[in-house]
Amino acid sequence: SETVMMPLWATKDMGKMLGGDEEKDPDAAKKEEERQEALRQAEEERKAKYAKMEAEREAMRQGIRDKYGIKKKEEREAEAQAAMEANSEGSLTRPKKAIPPGCGDEVEEEDESILDTVIKYLPGPLQDMLKK
Repeated sequence: SETVMMPLWATKDMGKMLGGDEEKDPDAAKKEEERQEALRQAEEERKAKYAKMEAEREAMRQGIRDKYGIKKKEEREAEAQAAMEANSEGSLTRPKKAIPPGCGDEVEEEDESILDTVIKYLPGPLQDMLKK
């Protein structure tokens, strides 16, 4: 095989275009697949780590809420909604922010499974606290 003299800035691809030897890596596809798998695994571990950290933070937040009698935003909104519905019992017009039945039901199931996933990664005592 003859060597083609190329300037330093030329890439391997340019060398191939000029007719230089093309180097083939027989394991290239296998290596790329392993690399992709490693990236996926690292991403999953990262997600699990952050889910665990967030669950620990949420447990701490809940402890603070319990200590000072603070309610979560969702609980406050639910109570406000219930109060609004109670006020409009005798009224003929519907409440302005009535949520039709069936809206948002699917979301809660998803939250439940995410929470279960998070709980799995927690140490035992924390799991027991969150399951109650």
